[in-house]
Amino acid sequence: MKSKPDDRRDNVDRIQQSIDNTIENIHETNEMIENTNREKNKDDLKAKNCRREAALDEFKSEIKDEARAKEKGYK
Repeated sequence: MKSKPDDRRDNVDRIQQSIDNTIENIHETNEMIENTNREKNKDDLKAKNCRREAALDEFKSEIKDEARAKEKGYK
């Protein structure tokens, strides 16, 4: 069985979609933080958003790498 060749043409689009989804999740979680009175829940939600912020930094770095690779024809 032959494996599929690596097709990276849509990687930038997929990463951008992940960035958009993560930003939306951060905003929704911020609303949840504002609307809850339980400190434990707030702390958990804030921690989750911190992890999301870190993921955004990684996504942005990855999208730059993919954009450069796309410009070079993925060589």
